[in-house]
Amino acid sequence: MPPKRPANSNPSTPSKTTTTSSSSSTQHTKTPSSSSASSSSSQSSNNPQAILQQLWSSYQRRTPQRVKLIDVFMGFLVVVGVLQFVYCVLVGNYPFNAFLSGFSATVGQFVLTASLRIQTNPENKDEFKTVSPER
Repeated sequence: MPPKRPANSNPSTPSKTTTTSSSSSTQHTKTPSSSSASSSSSQSSNNPQAILQQLWSSYQRRTPQRVKLIDVFMGFLVVVGVLQFVYCVLVGNYPFNAFLSGFSATVGQFVLTASLRIQTNPENKDEFKTVSPER
């Protein structure tokens, strides 16, 4: 592993430099406004609300209706699984076999639906050439 360099020899963020030439020397000056402008733009892109809004709008624009329907069903399966688990914790698990069968059926249905989503997504068309579009 190479030795670490001192912090002052290699700045971590590139800064804008201006060069002024005189008859005998060259002078480099840093402009502080460029670093503050880049930090303010990075702060706005790190805002969780802005990231979620951009993610949601991209999902709405680019996802086909069939895939959205599968996503809604997968969300329903997650809610059902959580409700079954909460019921088991709060009320008790006297018929433990009933809890196991219901919860495992929900998880199995979720896994099979996720597989269906992957196969029917138009972006994965090249990987699943033998899958018919009716699926």
